[in-house]
Order: sequence, then C-alpha cells, then structure tokens
Amino acid sequence: MSPVNDEPAAASSHATTPDPESVPIPDDALIIIPVRNVVLFPGIVAPITIARPKSIAAAQQALRAQRPVGILLQRNTEVDDPGPDDLYRVCTVANIVRYIAGQDETHHIICQGVQRARVLDYLPGTPFPAARVLQIPEPTTSSPEIEARFLNLQRQAIEAIQLLPQAPPELVGAFQSVTSPAVLADLATSYMDIKPPEKQEILETIDLSLRMEKVSRYLAERLEVLRLTNEIGQKTRATFDERQREAILREQMATIQRQLGEGDSKTQEVAELNEAIAKAQMPAEAESQARKEVRRYERMPEAAAEAGMVRSYLDWLIELPWALPAEKTIDIPEARRILDEDHFGLQKIKSRIVEYLAVRKLAPHGKAPILCFVGPPGVGKTSLGQSIARAMDRPFVRVSLGGVHDEAEIRGHRRTYIGALPGNIIQAIKKAGSRNCVMMLDEIDKMGRGIQGDPSAAMLEVLDPEQNSTFRDNYLGVPFDLSRVVFIATANLLDTVPGALLDRMEIISLPGYTEDEKLEIAQRYLVRRQLKANGLKPEQAEIDVEALRLIIKGYTREAGVRALEREIGKALRHAAVQIAEGSSNRVVILAKDLTSVLGQPRFESEIAMRTSVPGVATGLAWTPVGGDILFIEATRVPGKGALILTGQLGDVMRESVQAALTLVKSRAAQLGIDPSLFEKSEIHVHVPAGATPKDGPSAGVAMFTALTSLLTNRTVRSDTAMTGEISLRGLVLPVGGIKEKVVAAAAAGLTRVMLPARNRRDFDEIPQGARDKLEFVWLERVDDAIAEAFETSTPAAVAAR
Repeated sequence: MSPVNDEPAAASSHATTPDPESVPIPDDALIIIPVRNVVLFPGIVAPITIARPKSIAAAQQALRAQRPVGILLQRNTEVDDPGPDDLYRVCTVANIVRYIAGQDETHHIICQGVQRARVLDYLPGTPFPAARVLQIPEPTTSSPEIEARFLNLQRQAIEAIQLLPQAPPELVGAFQSVTSPAVLADLATSYMDIKPPEKQEILETIDLSLRMEKVSRYLAERLEVLRLTNEIGQKTRATFDERQREAILREQMATIQRQLGEGDSKTQEVAELNEAIAKAQMPAEAESQARKEVRRYERMPEAAAEAGMVRSYLDWLIELPWALPAEKTIDIPEARRILDEDHFGLQKIKSRIVEYLAVRKLAPHGKAPILCFVGPPGVGKTSLGQSIARAMDRPFVRVSLGGVHDEAEIRGHRRTYIGALPGNIIQAIKKAGSRNCVMMLDEIDKMGRGIQGDPSAAMLEVLDPEQNSTFRDNYLGVPFDLSRVVFIATANLLDTVPGALLDRMEIISLPGYTEDEKLEIAQRYLVRRQLKANGLKPEQAEIDVEALRLIIKGYTREAGVRALEREIGKALRHAAVQIAEGSSNRVVILAKDLTSVLGQPRFESEIAMRTSVPGVATGLAWTPVGGDILFIEATRVPGKGALILTGQLGDVMRESVQAALTLVKSRAAQLGIDPSLFEKSEIHVHVPAGATPKDGPSAGVAMFTALTSLLTNRTVRSDTAMTGEISLRGLVLPVGGIKEKVVAAAAAGLTRVMLPARNRRDFDEIPQGARDKLEFVWLERVDDAIAEAFETSTPAAVAAR
C-alpha cells in the first residue's frame, strides 16, 4: 500500500503551526490526525505523509509524550482544515513507529494500528484535534459460520494475490499464516484496491461475521476484475525487456527506501553484521556461508518474510563460540579436594575421574574417552559431572535426553521449516558460551525412537572422537568442532542403549550406598541442606545419629539418598512447626520420636520368621535401587509329580527352578531322598512379594538348597544367605551385583553369605564395613552349599533319611 497523505491546499501552505504547549492535552484524550484517502487498520503498519501544520504538531507532540494517535479519515477531501463534521466517527488508535522529517514542508510518519475506537466528543481550544474516544475491543467469538467464512476469505485473498503481476511470494505466506478471522479481514481490506469510504465502512463494521461478509463481497468483485485483466493482458501484452523492468523496479524501491529513511539504516546494519562475522573467528567454510547470507539479506526488502529467517540464522552463526579459549591448567590436588568435598565414598569412581583429569592435563589435545556414569537414581551421577566441571574450571551445561524421540532435537531442523532451530547440542554450546565446556548428557538410556528418526543414531557422531570435529547441524549447514567438548553421559540401565553407542563410551558403574555411607552423607550434606531449605539454623534443630540410622533402615529402601533426604526434610518440618509456634527454642529428634513424626516404619526384617521351617532358603537379589533379600519357599503336597511356580517369576527364573529340581532328582540317592516322592508329590515353589516381577539365574543355589531342605526335612541356617547360578553338572557359576547383594545381607542382620568361588574377583569392591560383619563361604559346587547351608542334623532329619 503506497503512502497516502493529507497534503494541504496551496492557500494553507504558509499557515502558522500552533504551539502544542499552549493548551495541555488531558491524559484521557486521544490526539487525532485527520488524513485523506487512507484508512489504517489494527495490526497494519503503514507510512503516512503529513503536511498540515496541525498534523505535524500533533505527531510531534505524540512522540514527545510517547502517546498514541488516532488516524481518522476525512469525509470531504477538499476541506483543508476539517472540523468534527468533516470527519468520520470511527478511527484507529495507532503508535507512531518512526517520524521522518522531509526536506520541504512534507513529513512522514510510520504508524502501527492497535485498536478501533469511536470518537465521543472533541476537546475545545486545542492546538490540534483531540477527542475523548471509546476503544472498541475486537470480538473473539467463534462459530462454524465464522470458521467457514474465514476459510473462504483466506482462499479468495490468496487467489487474488496470485493473480497480481509480480506479487511478492512472502505475501501468500503472510495470508496463510494468519489464524485470526478478525486479523484476516483487516489485512485483506488494507491490501484491497477499493475506495477509502468503502474501507471506512469495513472499519466501522464491528460484528465479525458481517465484516467478513463485506470483505468477501468486495474481494469477489476484485477477483472478477483481475481474472478479466489477466485474460486481456495475455492477449495484448507486448514484449518487455526483463532487465529493464527489474532496473526500473529496483530504482523505485530505492527511491521509496530513501524517502522512508531506510536505506542508510540497512547499510549500517549490513556493515555491523560483516564486522561481527570478522570478530567471530569462524572457520573458512562457516565465514564464507555467513557472508553469502549477508549479501542475500542486503538485497531483501525489510518487509520480506524471509529476511527475519536470514537475520536469525546470521545471529546464530555470529553468537556461537567458534574460537577456542585458552586452556586452563588442571590442578589435580584441587580436583581431589573438590570431589571429596562434593561426594562421600565412591573411592574407585573418584580415582578414575582423577586419572581422567590427569590425562587431560598431560595431553590437552588428545582424544579423551567419553565417560558414562551408570547407576540407580540418587547416587550422584549428575553432581559428579558438575564436580568435574569445577575441577577443570570450565562452564557446565546439561542436556536432558529423557523422552527425546526426534532426530532433529540432536541435529537441528533444516532452515526450510518455519520456526527451525539448531539441535540441543548446538543450543547447549551457545548457552555455555565456550567450545570446551563440560556437557552432561543426562538420561541417555531414555531416548526413544519415533517416526521422525532415531536420536540415538544421531548421537553416534556426537560421541565419536574421530567424527565430532566436523559435526554438522542441519540448521547451521556448516561443520562445528565438538572435539574439545568434555562429554559425560549418565544412565540408570544399559539395556536400552544401542550397542554402537555403548562402544563409544567408557562405562563407570556407580553402585548404591551402604548404610554407613548413607549415614555419613546424611550427617555431612543432607541434614545441613534441609535445615537451610526449611529456614532452620543448626542450633535450632538436630536429628540424633540413631534417629538417622532408623530412618535409613526403617523408612527408606533405595540405592541413592533422595528418599532419605525427603524423610529428613519431613522430620525437620515437624521441628520447624514447634519453633515457629514458639513452643520450643531447640528441637532434638530422637529415634523414639520418629513414629510420631514419620509414622510407623515401612520396612522390617522377616528373616527369623521366614527361615524357621524346612523348605525355606534366603537368597540375595539385585534391584535397580540396590541389593535385597529374596526368600525361596518350597512345599510338597500329594499329587502326580507336577511343579508349580508362583510369585511372578520370569522365564529365566522358571528355568532355574526346573534345573534345580532336576539336579535334586539326579542326586536323590546321595541326598537320602526316596525317589518315589517325586512321583507321589506336587512341589510348589513360591517367591514372596508376588506382585513384584522377578527374573534372572542367580537364585539357582537358593532354589536347590530350598528343594533339598524340603525333601530332606532339614532347616536352612537362618543366619545364611546365598547367591549363584547352577548348572546340571552341579557347578556354581558366577553372577553379578555381588557388592549390592553382600551389603543387603549385612544390612539385614545376616552373618554368613555363600557366594560363587568365581566371584572372588569382586571381593575388593565390597565395603570394609560389610566384610567385617560377614563370614564368606565360597562355593565351587552345589555339594559345598549343602555342606554349609543346613543346621546340625536333628532326629527328625535322621528319621527322614
């Protein structure tokens, strides 16, 4: 839409501009600028030429006071000084975006429409028109009729644009992106070639359905004209040199930009972009791409939709930390101090981290391995990454991969998509502001695969030291060097991580904490943190050591310390209530107080009750939250030799029971068991906690011992637990999770554990506290288990033989 003006008649060109300060304009009044031949709609930005002294004074006063103006159409264009009767009653409240003083008496303002308003009455004695107005809110009602009119109007507008000669392609995109019926109607009217009174009629139509009907009717008439014009033009159009036509259009565009004062600002902006690119220290390929985009941006008009996309892309290229900062020397003793300060225990893990930092110090440009911390929730995987960043004195940034199922979230979206952005990796580096940051890839085992691709496959390039120096984000389109980023991954389980991704990482397992370690962590960190979180001071509240130990044993069962911290916080909130009420100045929470504060303990030991009869053996199990005690119960009833299994056993565990029974049958004579018992009896094996799924082969020794105890009528020692896989040859095979299982046995009050002899290699990982409490029996064959597991022979056992 070309700028329309309110140029004065010749007689008024020398009129004296009124003094705007002589009469103050009330705050509740709106400054009115009458205009000829232009109707401004809400949401539309348009240039307007003004030349009347009153209009110039009004615009300047609005700029000084930072007030909106009312753009109001003049009924009679011949009148140079219009009065209230010469103006329409409905105007558009607008903000003056830019004011451009011309070389002559003509000035230009660029206005952005905001809202419709109705003039109520004009103020007398003002140096320029000013009136009190009633602002008209835009209707927000929706109905099937309005939706249908919206779709029809959108189709008509797009068709009309496509019929225009040399219509800008971004205009179609602008109409396609509109979602509001009111905005669409106003936008279509502002671009429509109809008379100003007809546009004013649409401006004054408040009812949305009626307004869209009128716009659609006018647009239908214009469509007929355009169709006929195109048909005639195709028949009579003469040959016109394309280059000459383009030169004329460019000259016209340059003239318009000079009149609006845009040419100089665009030149300055391009110069600033080129200077920023030079300072960014980009690689040659990235700098070449950036300067190419700057040249494209320079040729684009500011109103072009693609201009914003190109400018956003250039901003990303300029703001990324392409230059490598100076390497800081890693202080190994200080790193040890930071790790010990932030984490208790985890000695092997901290030793490996110190080794990692030592290698980075001696070979800063080498290809260091990608560490992956694997362990149950709450054991400190993420905080270890933060400690590594502190020790290296580098920025730390965390990328959460849990639930990511779109490859574009790693590699970014291509710029052809609306709203495209770089992937999480590039975004994190920009956030860190450094190309050698420490990046924590959290929950790498929880990435999914969707219809948009496999993000774990995109991570292969990120985590490969041989490839990530030329990582190419789809949005950037140029390589970015990730080789100096220190990647650290975390996971709870490795079952869902693809093998190719595992191969690129060094796995460091973080087992659960022992009871003593949890007690130390609670005393050193958790109590202090919860005191601060609940507004308490150390001299106001305290939790006794025995109370902490009872919370660990009776109220939590986990590998980490998150639930423990929640229970400590709950106990301290109970103390906070007493201190806030003024009933006490200092509260010490003892073990005897926990029942009233936290309720009854949730976990208790059932060892003596479960192992008091033949057919019950105590096994050891590994769970994602640490080790646990597992009871195997077997009983015999008259039947025809069937084997019944209950307790939600998985396929591997079912096969383990069948292997144990077969092994018992094969050794019936050696064990003193009547072979006819197997034909006359049904054997039922049950593992309590039946709602919990269980699987794995490590309960084989316990299954064999329980069946032998049942069929020989001998009781298994109540102070002994066992683990190990068995074979049909009677061998005891090694199993995993020895540390967690032994720690669970010690916490349950057992004094003996029977472990596979081939697991002696895991003995050094067992905490010293657990070693001191337990006697270890190493099993080569199931015969060793039978010799060690049972109580001293009783008369009942001899009679059974």
